[in-house]
Amino acid sequence: MSAGTMSRFRLDGRVALVTGAARGIGAAVAEAMAEAGAAVVVTDRLEDQGQATVRRIKDQGGKALFVTLDVTVEDQWEAAVAAAQQHFGGLDVLVNNAGVETAALLTECTFEAFRSLMDVNVTGVFLGMKHAARVMKAGASIVNLSSVAGMIGTPAHIAYHASKGAVRTMTKAAAVELAKLGTGIRVNSVHPAIVDTEMGSNFVQDFVTLGLAPDYASAEADIKAAHLLGRFGTPSDIAGAVIYLASDATAWMTGSELVIDGGFTAA
Repeated sequence: MSAGTMSRFRLDGRVALVTGAARGIGAAVAEAMAEAGAAVVVTDRLEDQGQATVRRIKDQGGKALFVTLDVTVEDQWEAAVAAAQQHFGGLDVLVNNAGVETAALLTECTFEAFRSLMDVNVTGVFLGMKHAARVMKAGASIVNLSSVAGMIGTPAHIAYHASKGAVRTMTKAAAVELAKLGTGIRVNSVHPAIVDTEMGSNFVQDFVTLGLAPDYASAEADIKAAHLLGRFGTPSDIAGAVIYLASDATAWMTGSELVIDGGFTAA
């Protein structure tokens, strides 16, 4: 590639807001965005861990700010977007990463658990897109973290699948609307399979807890084998995909879904 082509993968001069950025995929995305040149608004409910993400970015010479954000609370979204504008001069990239997971068989899943998960995984994405789109300009990018769970089914995770399917189609609806309104804002989704994070470990443990696997090692081996490349993903695997969608390298890409799953959905 020419130097000009490679520069399209950079985020120099841009401002990014990442939700759930205190740990796991969100922290990796925030740090990668800073490395690519963006000023990053790190948001989460976990202040101490979120501040640690900010420190790591600053230690590497990057620009970052922590803002407490419960993605289910609309006025906190308004404050977070305002902070991006006040401290860094605007908002060019939104990464809706914050999410939770719960496990239960269909007949045992409580209404409260279902509704609570949907509040974070679906309402949080809706509110983020709503308030980011109000201030973003042409060339901006919204990246929503869905999952392969938004494309296929697995046992004992009915609420999680419902939420990630909603994120998948909300992404397309927002992409269509914002394009037809001539905003120039792009909206795409990322669909990981199992990633080596606390949530990924919990997913494996769920099968043991619910009696669907005899022990953790067996569950892990079976689930890992479903990934054609023979391993779970890493947070940096997903961060690379998010950087790609946030950058000008995907300037002609909207309403699309980028599957990063080690071959999980190919077999």
